[in-house]
Amino acid sequence: MNFQFPLMTKSRKLHELITGQEMNPKIRSTGIQNASVKKQKDGQKDTREEEEDDDYHITLPVFPGGSESFETAAKFCYGLKIVLSASNAGALRCAGEYLEMTEEYSEDNLISKTERFLTQFVFKNIKNSVITLKTCEKLMPLAVNLSIVERCIDAISSRAASSDTSLFGWPVNGRIEENLKSRSTSGKDSWFDELGLLSLPFFKRLIFVMKSSNLNSEIIDSCLISYAKKYIPGISRTNWKPSASPSNAVSEDEQREILETIISNFPLQKSPTSSSATTRFLFRLLRTVNILKASDSCRTALEKKIGWQLEEATLDDLLIPSYSYLNETLYDVDCVERILGHFLQGLEKRSLNRIEVEDEDSNFRSAALMLVAKLIDGYLSEIASDVHLQPEKFYQLAVSLPEHARLFDDGLYRAVDVYLKAHPLTMETEREKICGILDCRKLTLEACTHAAQNERLPLRAVVQVLFFEQLQLRHAIAGTHLAAEAGPMGGGEDDDELIAVDHEQEGSSRPWRAVVRENQELKQDMDSMRTRVHQLERECSAMRKAIDKMGPPATLERDGRRTSLKKIFGCKFNSQVCYSHEPAAAEGREGRSHRRDK
Repeated sequence: MNFQFPLMTKSRKLHELITGQEMNPKIRSTGIQNASVKKQKDGQKDTREEEEDDDYHITLPVFPGGSESFETAAKFCYGLKIVLSASNAGALRCAGEYLEMTEEYSEDNLISKTERFLTQFVFKNIKNSVITLKTCEKLMPLAVNLSIVERCIDAISSRAASSDTSLFGWPVNGRIEENLKSRSTSGKDSWFDELGLLSLPFFKRLIFVMKSSNLNSEIIDSCLISYAKKYIPGISRTNWKPSASPSNAVSEDEQREILETIISNFPLQKSPTSSSATTRFLFRLLRTVNILKASDSCRTALEKKIGWQLEEATLDDLLIPSYSYLNETLYDVDCVERILGHFLQGLEKRSLNRIEVEDEDSNFRSAALMLVAKLIDGYLSEIASDVHLQPEKFYQLAVSLPEHARLFDDGLYRAVDVYLKAHPLTMETEREKICGILDCRKLTLEACTHAAQNERLPLRAVVQVLFFEQLQLRHAIAGTHLAAEAGPMGGGEDDDELIAVDHEQEGSSRPWRAVVRENQELKQDMDSMRTRVHQLERECSAMRKAIDKMGPPATLERDGRRTSLKKIFGCKFNSQVCYSHEPAAAEGREGRSHRRDK
C-alpha cells in the first residue's frame, strides 16, 4: 500500500496508471490535461512543469462530474467525510465506476456507498429521483450504461402511480385556489415543478415510460401541463413571469418542438376529474399552436382533445382570434366548427361503446350535449355581429348540432336576430334560410312575443311564430282547464283518499286547500287566455288574406310591407329581450299574466 498516495488504495485505475509509469520511467506526459482535475493558469506554471520532469503525470480525460466530483472522490479516498445528496449521488456513482473503486478492490468503496444511497434515499422519493435524473444529462453515456437514468425514470413512474392525487394540485383536482395556498405552505410536497429541470429528451423518455405503464391520465396531463408552463412563455396568465436572463429564453423552434411533444403525448380521453381550468389551458395551448405555426397533425390532435371535453369550456375559450391572413373574420369559426365535430364524434363513440350501460351514462351524454348547445348559441350570438361572417358559415355552425340538443331555441333566436341586425343587406332568400334553423315550437312565449314585432325577420318567419304562439296558448288553456276541473270531481271521501295518497306516495306537505285555491285561480285565468287566442286567430286570418292580396314577397318593399301589416292587423308588442335557455313553468305563467293585464 502506498501511503504517500492514498488514491491508489481505493482506485484500481489510478493504481494501474501510477504503477505503469513507475515501471516505465521514460514515459512522461506533458502535464495534467484534464480540466476537471487541474487547470493551467499562466505560462509560468507551464515552465515549472517542464523543469520538474521527474514527476509523474496522469491524464484523466472527460472525468464524469468534473473537478467537483473528483475532489469529493479524493476526499473519500483520504478518509474525509463526504455528504451525499440527490444532486451529487449520480456523479459520484459514475466517478467511482470511472476510477474502478469497486468492492473487490477495497471494502466499503465508493461504488457500494453511492449505490446504497441511491437505493435507500433517491429512488424512494419522486423529487430526489427527478433531481438525480437531471444531473445525469452531463454524465452521458456512462449514466445510461450504469442504468441510473432507467432506474430514476422507473422510480418516478412507480412512485407517481402510488401517490395521492389530491396532493398533486392543478390540473389534477381542479382546485386552483386551494392548491395555490397549499403550495405556499407545503411546497416541498409538489414535484411537478421539478420536471421543468429536465431536458426535452429525458422528459420524452419519462412520459413514454408513464404511458407504457398505463399510468393514470390525470398524472400524465399534469406532467405535460407543468412542463409546458415552464418553457412556453405566456401560456399561463396567472403564473407568467418574464425571463430573468435572455440566456434562459427558449427559441421559437425549441418552443415549437416542446409544444408538439406535449400535444402528441396528451391522452385523448377526458380524465374523470377534468375541470374548466384544464380545458381553459388547452385552449390557450391552441392559441399558441396558431402563433408558433405548429404542424397540422399537432393542431388536429389538440382539437380532438378539446372536443372530448367541450362541455367544460366557456364562451371566452371559444373566442379564438383568427391568425390567418386568408380569413377576414375576427374569430376562427372554422376551428370551433372542427372542435364541435370532434365533440359529436366522441359522443357517438361513447354511445356505441356503452350501449348496455345504465341510464346514468345516457343522462350524462344528454346533459353534456345540452351544455354544448347552450355554449354554441352564445358563441353564435357573439360572432353574429362580425360583418365579414358569411351567411353560409353562420348557418352551417348553427345546424351542426342535432335537433334534440336544444330544449329551447331562445338562445339561437337571439343569435339570428343579432346576425340580421348586423347584416341588413343580406338577400331575402338567405334571410329565410337563416331563420329556417329556428324551431318555432321551441320558442317560449316571451321569445314569440319579441319575434312577432321583430321587423328584421322575414314575413314567413313572423307568420310561423304567430301560428305556434297560438298553439302554445291553446295548449296552455287546455292544461289549465283540465287542472281546474280535477279538484271538484270527487266527493269528500275521495278527497280524503287523495290527500292520503299524496302524502304517502309523493311525500308532499302542501295542504289540499292550497291546491284547490290554485286550481280556482287557474280557472279564472282561462277566460282571459281564451280571449287572447281568439284575438290571435283573427289576426292570423287577416294576415293570410293580406298575404294573398300582396302576392309574391319579392314584389313589395320590406319597409312598406311591414308598415302595411301593422296598419292591417294593428299588432303592437312591447320589445323584450329573451335569452332564457331553460325557463321554468312559473315564469311562463307570469309572462301570460303580464300580457293579460295589458
